[in-house]
Amino acid sequence: MPIKVEITVNGAPTSAEVEPRTLLVHYLREYLGLTGTHVGCDTTQCGACVVHADGRSIKSCTALAAQMNGAKITTIEGLAATHPDAEGLHPLQAAFRDCHGLQCGFCTPGMIMSGSALLLENADPTDHEIRDWLEGNICRCTGYHNIVRAVKAAASAMREPKDPRPQETAA
Repeated sequence: MPIKVEITVNGAPTSAEVEPRTLLVHYLREYLGLTGTHVGCDTTQCGACVVHADGRSIKSCTALAAQMNGAKITTIEGLAATHPDAEGLHPLQAAFRDCHGLQCGFCTPGMIMSGSALLLENADPTDHEIRDWLEGNICRCTGYHNIVRAVKAAASAMREPKDPRPQETAA
């Protein structure tokens, strides 16, 4: 028998009638069309499905949508709104691009969501702390070196004070 869930996703209220066994990842992808959150394993092994739930990173492949009733969820699609840079990206999204932190891109949303949660907890993590935090995220393409570089670059960018004055342009 379907149940009604009401979840705020990326700042927007959503509601739907779902089967009680509907996983959060399927609610996001199938009910809301937010396909940036990937399904890689359904067993919490790969981390491709990481989202933020009420400010904490969780693996959405093992959380039921019903458990998230009333929660605030942020997905990769909504992350930039939490800390946008001049290009409208979250600093970690920009750093993944700039530091070549991705190859095929399948794990990237989960890596970015996990990494951004780390940066909320620790504004200046060491390489070891980054690798430890990302332990539950699997990348089958890279050696993780550029992913760690991207997290460090984003951490640095997020710590830098922003000058609110407009920049002068050369005439």
